[in-house]
Amino acid sequence: MSNVISLSQANIYQQEQLLLEGVELELASQSFAYLIGKTGSGKSSLLKTLYAEIPLKEGQGEVCGYNLIGLKRKHIPFLRRKIGVVFQDFQLLTDRNVLDNLKFVLGATGWKDKKGIEQRALNCLQLVGIEQKAKSLPHMLSGGEQQRVSIARALLNRPALILADEPTGNLDPDTSNEIMTLLLSVAKEENTAVLMATHDIGLMQSFPGRVLAIEENKLIEKP
Repeated sequence: MSNVISLSQANIYQQEQLLLEGVELELASQSFAYLIGKTGSGKSSLLKTLYAEIPLKEGQGEVCGYNLIGLKRKHIPFLRRKIGVVFQDFQLLTDRNVLDNLKFVLGATGWKDKKGIEQRALNCLQLVGIEQKAKSLPHMLSGGEQQRVSIARALLNRPALILADEPTGNLDPDTSNEIMTLLLSVAKEENTAVLMATHDIGLMQSFPGRVLAIEENKLIEKP
């Protein structure tokens, strides 16, 4: 199995502050791992480095076949087509319905064929079981439904990797379990690896997986 993430001796910065030192991380394609650590420890900054929101300046890093060191700005959109990101606060566009949210992303990532765009958007809504809400505006949906849409959006370009940043952080425990079950099942169906930042110990007990922890500026693997 090839790796979708390979970091070696990577130093992760937030502006000028060194948050993570000497990161060693490999994530195989189609695998799943948790990323845990205290608030402010650098979880989000690590994820942002992986999708090139924060540049990697020191060490070595490759994500989905793209070298993060010296990655040219014009290549970032191509990297991001191979990555789906699921946020805690959903980040849906409030001025358009669910289907149009997804169609917007496809258009923005280079899809041209209107029929193809519509079909792929509907397919992803079906994958997460929310196609009946295609014409609803985001504010008309529950938190769990909005997160389903967010997962559908992450799947649009058939990514090799999903980065989920506290995806259940705003949801009640029952809905969190539902979203977790969904995320893992669609990732398996679509052959997608998942790296998920979380604080939710209960979730980790219900859905055991590999655990990567940030402690004292280091990324370590928990036994």
